[in-house]
Amino acid sequence: MALIIAILTFGFLIFVHELGHYLAARLFNVGINEFAIGMGPKIISKKSEKTGIVYSFRLLPIGGFVSMIGEDEDSEDKNALNNKPVWQRMIIVSAGAFMNILVGVLTVLVIVSTSSRLASNVVAGFNKGAVSQECGLMVGDEIIRVGKNRVHIGNEISNSIMFDGTEPIDITVIRDGKQIVIEDVSFGTITESGVTFGKMDFKVYAEKISLGNIVKHTVFYSKSMVEVIWKSLVYLVTGKVGVEQMSGPIGVTSAIGDAAKKGFHNLLYMCSLLALNLGIFNMLPLPALDGGRFVFMLYELIFRKPIKREVEGYIHFAGLCLLFLLMIIVGYNDVLKIFKK
Repeated sequence: MALIIAILTFGFLIFVHELGHYLAARLFNVGINEFAIGMGPKIISKKSEKTGIVYSFRLLPIGGFVSMIGEDEDSEDKNALNNKPVWQRMIIVSAGAFMNILVGVLTVLVIVSTSSRLASNVVAGFNKGAVSQECGLMVGDEIIRVGKNRVHIGNEISNSIMFDGTEPIDITVIRDGKQIVIEDVSFGTITESGVTFGKMDFKVYAEKISLGNIVKHTVFYSKSMVEVIWKSLVYLVTGKVGVEQMSGPIGVTSAIGDAAKKGFHNLLYMCSLLALNLGIFNMLPLPALDGGRFVFMLYELIFRKPIKREVEGYIHFAGLCLLFLLMIIVGYNDVLKIFKK
């Protein structure tokens, strides 16, 4: 059952991404050949008599695509993608990532709305032996900044400490109506998969569940998750974490299955994190990704002329080869991790 839930979740997020491209293309009357979920051989396929679009499900649930006229080669068709204004093409190419991010935020809204408590930014108590208490943090302190990061809710505090609390860090609080900076506050640490993180050693008060607080927590919870994803990418680029810490479709499917076993909220959290991750990763300015195509279109918008299609094609092909190589390496590591469990 956990595996089925994982595959359905992964398939849904792929569907949402491709739906974004599809809806944006239809909005600007771009001709579409096929809208496919999955890759490889077709399992189910149906052609619309009205539009001529082929809708299909394919064997491998690891991707999907919207095949548009004029996407990979120039076409004389007035409704071809290559004949549309560059600003329309930019919207179409970024619509998939937008839909993933939208689904991620809406999932966070569900998490927040169904939570029994909303963690505030006010210290309620300390764990036994809390180092931060010895450094001057007190019960009743309203934490407004962890290092350079502005915080509003408990989740932001926890994530900021996780990434920046491995070394002593300044904590800005409101105490008795005055803003105070507590310098060089230390926290305990925890090491997972060879990476050390700071560990929050205090509890915070719960906030009243109201419409205003639900909106506030949804916004800042989502913002905090985006920051976690971005910092993880920075860690990867700078070498603080290695490729062996990355997860591909196999690892993600396993993680979704594990989250499903732990309960509804854990599954929702994993879904929101994955949706936001897909949206952000797809818009990175790398060849073969939507973000890479967006960069070429941005060049065309600024300089009023496109890069030669052949040159762009070679760059995307090289990026696609590297991406497949990375997927093979990550997939191999995912299999090793599963057998080590």
